[in-house]
Amino acid sequence: MAEGQYDWAALGIDVTKPSIARTYDVVLRGKDNFEVDRAFVAEIVKIIPEIYDVATYNREILGRGVRYLAGEAGLRQFLDLGSGLPTVQNTHQVAQATAPGTRVVYVDNDPIVLAHGRALLAENASTTVVTADVREPERILAHEEVRRLIDFDQPVGVMLVGILHHLHDDEGPQRIVETLMDAVPSGSHLFVTAFCASSQEAVDAEVQYQGLLGTGRFRTPEEITRYFDGLELLEPGLVPLPLWRPDGAVPDELSVGQRLMYGGIARKP
Repeated sequence: MAEGQYDWAALGIDVTKPSIARTYDVVLRGKDNFEVDRAFVAEIVKIIPEIYDVATYNREILGRGVRYLAGEAGLRQFLDLGSGLPTVQNTHQVAQATAPGTRVVYVDNDPIVLAHGRALLAENASTTVVTADVREPERILAHEEVRRLIDFDQPVGVMLVGILHHLHDDEGPQRIVETLMDAVPSGSHLFVTAFCASSQEAVDAEVQYQGLLGTGRFRTPEEITRYFDGLELLEPGLVPLPLWRPDGAVPDELSVGQRLMYGGIARKP
């Protein structure tokens, strides 16, 4: 993406600072990012050489998790918060391939996500993109587009995949999760993946994330598990991403990158 191609500032897009959505796009080897985003990722690579693989692990668990939720769990509507830029294996593509007509609302606060997402979803009446901040869950739940597609009397798949670690402790990630889950009925599911303080390299990466991106909280497995308080955590529990219901064989000993993020899904009783 060329910085000088458009008047990005007029679109509300700051090309002088890395953004969460665009840096994730970099590690997914997408094209919707700027030099500042690529430079940030280059610094992370120095600490976590596998960071590109970590993004793949996160995308793969998203696919496995959504297939389970739309298939075995029978969900027909998803609220995907902090969704990032459209790429391969998007939630709506996986869910609708499993159960045609499944409704999906993507939520992200980066204006570039709205611009690209609307173009991608222009002909998909069951899916929409909303610009909103996950730190304001009440506003998201009341949003007209969210209410248009999501029936809060029916089970919802609430997805917080790769986003809660971008919230500082004083921004109340636990309160956000509780607010969202309080709004959905029994049978709804919570799907979380997050950076985990699983190694010294992870602790070092947190310093880089905080210093260069301004976000990036690597929490312990115990801290991440608290997001599922009051819910029924499904097997195999909260685990490193490759261990959550893998499609194939997994190494006996996981690498630093394979342990960098943990994930899990829980059902609201």
